[in-house]
Amino acid sequence: MKTKLIGGAAALLALAGCVEETATTEPGRPMVGSEYDLSSFEGARAGQAEMGIRNLGYEPVRSQGLTTWYFNRSTGACARITTSDGRYSDVTMLPAEDC
Repeated sequence: MKTKLIGGAAALLALAGCVEETATTEPGRPMVGSEYDLSSFEGARAGQAEMGIRNLGYEPVRSQGLTTWYFNRSTGACARITTSDGRYSDVTMLPAEDC
């Protein structure tokens, strides 16, 4: 019985070495769902969500019509947010160079 357990553990260790990490992100782009990913703000009231975005370290760097680009200097993350009818209708995380 002990031999089976040791053999099984060795097989699991060998397989664990084959697991490949695939959760990489581009530099300046936070992982989806991380605290710096602003996509969860989509649909939020713009006036109320603005403070939440600033609290995460983002600041507006440019605007064009109803679209504003926000940049987080500490993480290098960039987000493009479009407002429609007082809500964030589109929130897209972009590479840092887009800010």
